[in-house]
Amino acid sequence: MGITLTREEYYRDLLGYNDEDCFRIMARLRGWEADESQVTAFTEQKGRVFDRMIRDADTLYPGAAECVERMAAVYPLGIASGARKHEILLTLQRARLDHHFRFIVGSGDTPNSKPAPDPYIRAAERHGLPPHECVAIEDSHWGLESASAAGLRTVGITHTYPADKLGTADVVITSLAEFTPELVRSLG
Repeated sequence: MGITLTREEYYRDLLGYNDEDCFRIMARLRGWEADESQVTAFTEQKGRVFDRMIRDADTLYPGAAECVERMAAVYPLGIASGARKHEILLTLQRARLDHHFRFIVGSGDTPNSKPAPDPYIRAAERHGLPPHECVAIEDSHWGLESASAAGLRTVGITHTYPADKLGTADVVITSLAEFTPELVRSLG
């Protein structure tokens, strides 16, 4: 599309939103006129490019596979994300981690995406638990806002933002190695 989007711009303005909302926000920030058919076309094109990328590259954060294995041995796991469900599944399947997750709540599965509480409300429902018995790990203030508004306990991780930008989390960690069953139990 001939547009440069810096990492800083993405983290500041877009991370945490689903694809459609990202394109709507980007259009507004860049002064474009983008109707819903254009947003759909942008989203589909992004999906084709992203699918090629994730088929050929390791997209997990360092320590993610070990963290999933460690936590799945003790707790049922689910995913609440603004990403498209099939993108999440491809990533998990490539890493051979998909069998550890009971469900995925992805883009389009709820009326509103993050930062609204809808994805986490649906995740708690899928777990069959009240939200206050669930814990969300998030790397953005949008995700933390969503999880907190839904009533979940929250862990912020500094993969994307510094600790001071994750201040609404119940606890902030710097590495997935710190996300342990003991930490979850300590949240009450």
